[in-house]
Amino acid sequence: MTSDQPWDQELDATGLLCPLPVLKARKRLMAMAPGAVLRLVATDPAAVIDVPHFCAEAGHALIAASAEGAAQVYLIRRRADAAQSPKPA
Repeated sequence: MTSDQPWDQELDATGLLCPLPVLKARKRLMAMAPGAVLRLVATDPAAVIDVPHFCAEAGHALIAASAEGAAQVYLIRRRADAAQSPKPA
């Protein structure tokens, strides 16, 4: 991560529909170091609900969400404790 680019990896989920953006984000985040930041780009209208819910349930921090044209862009910080279990329902 650099000061010009506040994320470590980027996942382009444009054109994918629910649940694929969240499933791909989960897989990518689990392969990243704790505390690393993923930039997720999605065009699925359900992502505005699904991504924040996923982050809350999995213990990741949603540090930014914005619109860029037809896409929603999310910055997600991977939870610090790799052994942490998802929050109970």
